[in-house]
Amino acid sequence: MKALTPNRPYLLRAYYDWLMDNQLTPHVVVDAYVPGTQVPQQYVKDGQIVLNITESAVGGLQITNEFIEFSARFGGVPQQVLLPMASIVAIYARENGAGTVFELEEAYQLEDDIQDESGLSVVKEPVAESAATESEAKEPKRRGHLTLVK
Repeated sequence: MKALTPNRPYLLRAYYDWLMDNQLTPHVVVDAYVPGTQVPQQYVKDGQIVLNITESAVGGLQITNEFIEFSARFGGVPQQVLLPMASIVAIYARENGAGTVFELEEAYQLEDDIQDESGLSVVKEPVAESAATESEAKEPKRRGHLTLVK
């Protein structure tokens, strides 16, 4: 049986369209440390950044199967943002929290050892994961629940 493609880009586009159709403001939660992620680092907190991706807040929004890309202003400075699908943790509406947290998919699992451009080995620590017991190791790993704080 052929391996299935990841469902995250399809679900992300569906939630985005649904939020926009209901005049809600879509925000994405991004793991800023996923390789290839280009976000303004000064706005990253605890390894994550939340970005408003409504049509009126960004320019040239593209949501493909591999990434989200757009331009936006941060502190009045225009910047290009690139978000690999592996970096997208959740999408939700600013107004009421409606949305979803994406489960980890095998296609987006990062190698434990990644070589950066300098040739040094970089070990990526899992976000908010504790040492798994044998029974937990058999279960698919999931991210925590998104809590909307108003």
